[in-house]
Amino acid sequence: MKIDWNRRACARRGHATYAPDEPHLRERLEAATALGEAWRCLRCGDFVLGAPGGSGPATEAPEVPRGRALRDLLILRVLSVERVLRGLFIVLAAVAVWKFSNSQDAVRDLFEKDLTFFRPVAVHFHYDVDHSPVVDTIRKTFTYKRSTLLEVAAALLAYALIELVEGVGLWMAKRWAEYLTVVATAAFLPLEVYELTEKISGLKIGTLALNVVAVVYILLAKRLFGLRGGADAFEQERRGDALLEVERAAGPARDRDAVV
Repeated sequence: MKIDWNRRACARRGHATYAPDEPHLRERLEAATALGEAWRCLRCGDFVLGAPGGSGPATEAPEVPRGRALRDLLILRVLSVERVLRGLFIVLAAVAVWKFSNSQDAVRDLFEKDLTFFRPVAVHFHYDVDHSPVVDTIRKTFTYKRSTLLEVAAALLAYALIELVEGVGLWMAKRWAEYLTVVATAAFLPLEVYELTEKISGLKIGTLALNVVAVVYILLAKRLFGLRGGADAFEQERRGDALLEVERAAGPARDRDAVV
């Protein structure tokens, strides 16, 4: 089943109508009915009863996302939510590292005490906790200097800030956020590949695949770094979905029979 993105958006946000000053355009977007005037929606093309949402020269008509532009906006917002959630998780991790740096000795004593409690259980199941890779890794963290842990916490906060800024910018469909997302995500791809060489997991593979798809999609769909004509071609494509194209696609005035 094909999704009608235009009507879907109008159902959620309401119709977008506009009365251009140019008579030859105005008469094709306006209809007279027994219930009053009606105007063609710039997004879905249906006629809507009531006064237009705005008026002025056709060149100043609002740019209403339609069709593929709406789909692209939805994808960007999905990426936005993912970036914000990741950023919040990293903030929590930074706070945890900072708190740990202030109480390393207490945490180490608690860990060793709990380890002593679980050691008989581990022996029963023939598991050597004293030589466990996980236990060894945790014990190594207790040897880190407090200054090193604070640097790690600061780096995590900086990374979280980038993710949150990306998320907000993508939600608002800002072009600078698209550049930031591509650059920041691509910069971490080599690290993600390296982590896969160390240990393969479904989560790591999924994260890498998502980031690769996101980078390629934004690069091509948004024509970044001069691809597919660059910013000029992107602006022309976006303006192509404004009033004039909608008005031409709507058909001549004599077809204005269905009024919503």
